[in-house]
Amino acid sequence: MRRNYFVEGVLTVLLCIVLTVNASANRSIGFDEIKGKVTGRIIDSVTRLPVSYATISIFKINNPSPINGVVSDDNGAFVLTNVAEGTYRIVVDFIGYHKKSINNVTISKASADVSLGSILLAPSTNQLKTVEIVSKAPIVENKIDKQVYNVANDLTSQGGSAADVLPKVPQVTVDIDGNVSLQGNSNIQFLINGKPSSIFGASLADALQSIPASQIKSIEVITSPGAKYDANGTGGIINIVLKESKIEGVNGSVNLSAGTRRENGSLNLNIRKGNFAVNAYFNGGEQINSTTINKSNVLSYNGARDTSTNQAQYGSSSFRRGGFQSGLSLNWDITKKDQLTISGGYNQFENHNFGLTNQDQLTSDLANNLIVSDVQSLRNSDSRFVGKYFDYSAAYKKTFAKENQELDILVHASDGNNQSNFSQQQTYLTGGYPASGTIGNNPGKDHETDISIDYTQPFTKQFTIETGAKATLENINNTVVTDTLKNGSYVPNANQTYGFNYDRKVYAAYLSATFSLFNDFFDGKAGLRDEYTSTTADFPGTNIPGYNILAPSAVLTHKLDETQSLKISYTYRIQRPDYGSLNPFYNVSDPHNISTGNPNLRPEEGHNYEFGYSKNFASGANIYVGLYYRYNTNDLQSYTTFYDSLKVNGTTYSNVSLTQRANIGTETTDGLSLFASLPVTKQFNLRSNMNFSDRITTNPGNPTVSGFIYRINLNATYEFGNDLTAEIFGNYNSSQRTIQGTRPIFAFYNVAVRKQLMKKKFSIGLTATDPFNKYINQTSTTSGPNFYQTNLREVPFRSFGITLSYKFGKLEFKKEKKDDNNNLPDNPDGGGGK
Repeated sequence: MRRNYFVEGVLTVLLCIVLTVNASANRSIGFDEIKGKVTGRIIDSVTRLPVSYATISIFKINNPSPINGVVSDDNGAFVLTNVAEGTYRIVVDFIGYHKKSINNVTISKASADVSLGSILLAPSTNQLKTVEIVSKAPIVENKIDKQVYNVANDLTSQGGSAADVLPKVPQVTVDIDGNVSLQGNSNIQFLINGKPSSIFGASLADALQSIPASQIKSIEVITSPGAKYDANGTGGIINIVLKESKIEGVNGSVNLSAGTRRENGSLNLNIRKGNFAVNAYFNGGEQINSTTINKSNVLSYNGARDTSTNQAQYGSSSFRRGGFQSGLSLNWDITKKDQLTISGGYNQFENHNFGLTNQDQLTSDLANNLIVSDVQSLRNSDSRFVGKYFDYSAAYKKTFAKENQELDILVHASDGNNQSNFSQQQTYLTGGYPASGTIGNNPGKDHETDISIDYTQPFTKQFTIETGAKATLENINNTVVTDTLKNGSYVPNANQTYGFNYDRKVYAAYLSATFSLFNDFFDGKAGLRDEYTSTTADFPGTNIPGYNILAPSAVLTHKLDETQSLKISYTYRIQRPDYGSLNPFYNVSDPHNISTGNPNLRPEEGHNYEFGYSKNFASGANIYVGLYYRYNTNDLQSYTTFYDSLKVNGTTYSNVSLTQRANIGTETTDGLSLFASLPVTKQFNLRSNMNFSDRITTNPGNPTVSGFIYRINLNATYEFGNDLTAEIFGNYNSSQRTIQGTRPIFAFYNVAVRKQLMKKKFSIGLTATDPFNKYINQTSTTSGPNFYQTNLREVPFRSFGITLSYKFGKLEFKKEKKDDNNNLPDNPDGGGGK
């Protein structure tokens, strides 16, 4: 029945699209009306390097107001689309350069597409010794295949980390523990600067906490990845783009923050001289020790014995984490068409969790209403984790005489060394039970190499082909050594000691096309990716079969006018189970809550559909409305089963909640995503992100679970003048139904103020998070045929902080002697660039 509803919904949406498109065509576009395109590339007339983020505006003759405008990309290129027939004036402007005007640019039937070639911008001769260039991009940009959240003006995240920025990003939800979901799906592929990183493999929450917000330029959300992207991640892709300057000279920034919950600092240094550039950064941070109060209660039934057991746990755990990152990249423009980039980085983070838990296990005879036993105990636990990671890459880019023809070759490698240790000891307060406990040591290594080659071939202005291939080679070695407490001393436990070698290879190739139809009435991109996965692991009795998948993707956009557009897309994605999900080893660090993997897991398959509408207003306001439908099969879920007694490798444990991963039926999600930015006045701006979805999970042999989920946040910014700005941000995540229970509500708010000094080179900021609430309560439930469990955590979230930031830089505009004419850009004097 639900599929019928979906079909009806899709037909309704398609009908609306057709009616809208037809109305737009009759009203404003028309197949007979000429719609042209103006392209070009902005070049520094002295250094012959591209000028990024220059503003290109188009004016009708004798009209002082522009009718449209764009910003040049990293290569200095720009495209003005949907230009009606007529004669225009093009104006190029950027701070530090003389403004450039190009007159009499004509769009006609005979010449619908006009290329201005390379447009030379001359640096101003009256430059200050120190120049600060500010390019204020919109907070959120809607592009054909992604949404981009620009972090620079995010006040409430200053002094925080990537985990603090992500809740602001459209369609992204983050819970109190740093778990991230995209459109309600937590199977996300994370990238840094478009590349995978080993730091995300061991602990995503630790990795996100180790990246300071001051280091982030933007966060890209890709819910409909094209064929060029890896097919893994049914939720989509989140790409964290770090800051990097492309300005000639020496510049950088220093950021320091201190607070009651977190401290961090970062240093960025950028040096660019002619054809060479060096970018270096170092950042580090620490989450100060905090104590969480934990309460849980498990009520279970044993039908064979007609008994019930109530197991209550109450305690507290202290937690702290810290880490640092460093990186260095070298960029060499070998010739005007050849660029080489070599980069490397070292990252380290660690966490420590220790606590004391009081336990009371009361068993009753239901038939005779008698207490069978009452066992009281005290459990001490301690766990530590340290991860050290190296990332290094070499990238080569080759451009050709034809515009947008390009060859890219990338070799990227990551090495990780992980060390985790845990201990737990249980002392019984009621007599007759000897103390029990375990100590575990778990060193591991992982290595991943990615080799890719991509080629872009434009055939016409309206048609471009992209193709490429990639190999991903991953190897993980892990060892677990466990000692068990016996007769007052710890002795080796062979049943809890093991080692394994895990090897996965993914080979992929893709072909995609970018096209325009009916005089740019439609712009689209479609492709197909082929991926073959081979996995071997020496888990006992395990044979993991290889598999091949074909992943199609398509996106189609239509620009209704210069201010609004429509988008519809489809992508096929998979979620490969990772080594932790496949590993059959039993984790008994908490003997009442044991977890294990499942080597028989199959990849989850996802079909993702989206329909989006965006609108920009003359006032500066903009909105985005997106409808999405996700249908997953072989859905990967965690499932908990309760056992009165469970025998694991020769040891019997009582009253155990065993959590395993399984391919559970299907999951269907219908959702609505909203983003709006409203400049109420010149000083006051409001932004809001909302996400509403209904998720239905089927589990053969169990009832179907349906749950409505929503996330709402609101951001208000006010500029008082004299470079003083204040901001408040509030976020609310609703509770969520799962296949076995509920997940908790998460709500918080931040307040921040920032004052800029010394011509905006220096700033000081103050932040506060939940200043009137010491704890955030997190209540969750889990249930099964024979048990019901409740958990309450009181998490300290309140914090106060101060942030200091200093930007430095000296920009040099000196004419340099060019020894090699190959370093000049294409057609330096062509297309009105004189």
